[in-house]
Amino acid sequence: MEAPRKSLRGLASADPETRRQVARKGGQAVSQNREHMAEIGRKGGEAVSRDRQHMAEIGRRGGEVSQSLRGPKKSQFSEEWSPAQSEEETTSETHSGSAA
Repeated sequence: MEAPRKSLRGLASADPETRRQVARKGGQAVSQNREHMAEIGRKGGEAVSRDRQHMAEIGRRGGEVSQSLRGPKKSQFSEEWSPAQSEEETTSETHSGSAA
């Protein structure tokens, strides 16, 4: 057996295009006051940042994602590098340039 349908009242009874137009006008009216919007955003940020544990978790996740995108970290002193190589590169760079 079907549940009885609620009757639609007010804007809910309007056709989808009319609802879209009303919503658009409301959004435009609110977003024109930039100072008001900035204040709303600032208050929301303050409320969220009071929860230190939540903020720490956000930072931790961001760091993990950032590291995973970079790939494995190469050590400055990997097997591929040796002080002798560095000295050879410096010497060859110095001698390969032309005298000014």
